[in-house]
Amino acid sequence: MLAPAAAWSQAVPREGVDVGRNSVFTNFVSADTIEQSAAQQYAQMLRQAASKNALGGKDHPQVQRLRAIARKIIPQALSWNPRARNWQWEVNLIGSKQINAFCMPGGKIAFYSGILDQLKLTDDEVAIVMGHEVAHALREHARERMGKNAATGIGANILSSVLGLGQLGQTVTNYGAQLLTLQFSRSDESEADLVGMELAARAGFDPRAGVSLWQKMATANTGAPPQWLSTHPAGNTRIADIQANLPKVMPLYQRAVVALPR
Repeated sequence: MLAPAAAWSQAVPREGVDVGRNSVFTNFVSADTIEQSAAQQYAQMLRQAASKNALGGKDHPQVQRLRAIARKIIPQALSWNPRARNWQWEVNLIGSKQINAFCMPGGKIAFYSGILDQLKLTDDEVAIVMGHEVAHALREHARERMGKNAATGIGANILSSVLGLGQLGQTVTNYGAQLLTLQFSRSDESEADLVGMELAARAGFDPRAGVSLWQKMATANTGAPPQWLSTHPAGNTRIADIQANLPKVMPLYQRAVVALPR
């Protein structure tokens, strides 16, 4: 029989967005293998950027800004994935005109200067971007995609015989080289939008910034392919989804703002 506190916690629904559990395909590949591969690729990327004088130093104002925002978001991320408590989180800035940012498995975050400079992002909008990218890592979308690829490539019969992970581990290693260019599905992107918005709200950043962010993105990506030709949902679809879920996260934001030190 449940203790009163446990029974109460089960009776009270979780606040925030509802995106279900992580995909079962994440079970087909080793999280350790993917996170180790991600760490290696991230370190290589930083070395390459440094060799071109394109890596932001710790005293760079934008680096300090990004890391300050991350310090607020990361604690909110830990409840989404138990592995996140042991990740060696990093946040770095790469000098590039690309409008891009990412968070690799294991909490390796990078922003390109182009997304900050060209879109002139506010702190709230940066938090939405960061939350979105962190959500991909927390929901293990890269691991899910690799799991699906591994399952397709190996086949059900072989898969059932190698779940003790020789051939499967090799498959993961082969796909590991693609971590920096891995394309997520539209459903992955939509899920990351919602989880990222909640992370930002819990950290005290206005989740309504998701609307202005995607308006800026739409302006910057004029001529982008329509939704059915892209792995990314169309901007107006994202904005509609964000607006529909704002009532779920605004109370979290309002509580976080009250709790912030003055």
